[in-house]
Amino acid sequence: MKLRDVIRETTRFHLLNNNGLLYAQCVRAVGWIGGTVPELTEDQGIVELPTSDVSNGGIVCGSALAGRRPIYVIRYQGFITYNMCSILNYAAKSKEMWGVPCPVFVRGIGMEGGIGPVATGMHHSAIVRFPGIKVFAPMTPLEWKYVWDEYRNGDDPVYCSEHRLSFDNSEEIPDETPANFDTVVVLVGPTRLSLDKVRETYGNVAIVNVFKLKPFRLSLEAADVISRAKEVIIVDSDYTFCGLSEHIAYFIHHMYNSYCEIRCVGPLDKVAGFAPHKDNVTLIY
Repeated sequence: MKLRDVIRETTRFHLLNNNGLLYAQCVRAVGWIGGTVPELTEDQGIVELPTSDVSNGGIVCGSALAGRRPIYVIRYQGFITYNMCSILNYAAKSKEMWGVPCPVFVRGIGMEGGIGPVATGMHHSAIVRFPGIKVFAPMTPLEWKYVWDEYRNGDDPVYCSEHRLSFDNSEEIPDETPANFDTVVVLVGPTRLSLDKVRETYGNVAIVNVFKLKPFRLSLEAADVISRAKEVIIVDSDYTFCGLSEHIAYFIHHMYNSYCEIRCVGPLDKVAGFAPHKDNVTLIY
């Protein structure tokens, strides 16, 4: 199954069997959010939100407190500055402050290029820094299922950083360790879907994939590979300045390999425009 099919059918089961709800703007328009939402009705759990982005998160929090286990879809990650206010300042803090969990599943969908300065980009780093919320960036069917199980089996809010390029993916993306390597490339987000470009750019390198962003986790095998590297390059589709990639670099330096050279690659610290020559995408593209 493609990732879009996994998301859609998981959502369908949740709405029809778990008393769940799905909130989003323009759910029925333009292909049911990339084919990831089942074609159901309001009576079956689809809730069309207005364009008042700042208030919508509060509505979703209310349904979580009522036990409905809502899915909250933000069509463009660039809009999280409006849509995540109540999630980060209420849902993520409610359990610790008042002993009342507020479990919301947020699907923040990223795109890069061609959509201007407001909607574009991946912005999971902005979410990672807030306490009380788990953050993942799944790009494969099994990874997305893992994230969903984390949400369903716990009571914390979860931010799922998605990218439209991943919706057609039906394959898992394994780590790669060639016989001889000096460099390890750590890939986060949709950069993982561009392995040919990564190899073209960096040559014979070991590949480590990361989708568990908070709490940040590396497998024992990945940690061993990183510990043997002379150079580590962290490629993320979010900004590097004060971002997740710099945190990973710090973590690797202090936990696994304090002798290697480490650098971060991502979009430049600038505003994107609408014209192609004004786009601001991950530099390996």
